[in-house]
Amino acid sequence: MALKLEQKLQTHGNLAVQIKVYRIREKAKLPTRAYQSDAGMDLYYCPNGEKKLYDYTRDYHMPPRGSRLIPTGIKVEVPYGHMLEVKNKSGVASKRQLIVGACVIDPGYNGEVYVNLHNIGHKTQIIRPGDKIAQAVLVPIIHCGVVEVTEDILNQDTQRGMGGFGSTGER
Repeated sequence: MALKLEQKLQTHGNLAVQIKVYRIREKAKLPTRAYQSDAGMDLYYCPNGEKKLYDYTRDYHMPPRGSRLIPTGIKVEVPYGHMLEVKNKSGVASKRQLIVGACVIDPGYNGEVYVNLHNIGHKTQIIRPGDKIAQAVLVPIIHCGVVEVTEDILNQDTQRGMGGFGSTGER
């Protein structure tokens, strides 16, 4: 007899890997999942009030083609052997044209989590305190060494060769 997905998943208190989260500001929201089976945890905008660097005392108006580091009001402790990758939320990206730039949170980082957000649309987007802005996915990583070789003998016997950037065609 097959178990339902929810029955297969462990509850929050019994997960083998957990992320510790500290609220820097009282109104910061902890990362959440809409459904137990979601890969990503939603991250929320939390104004920091630092007018010198950012005017995040209330709603933030992101102009077209604008880019900004958006504060979340939280710090996280990422377990060794993992990274926290910040990714687009499909609804935020498709409906509001707000996409995430490069965002990897390493285990050794101990500052506030910011989301590198870009407005690729043609109209100003208003980001309000408590709005979902991105999602974070905990990803296992493999630490590897780097070995320099003195001859270009890398991947010599592959079908692909040096083909890249659309070399396989569009269809």
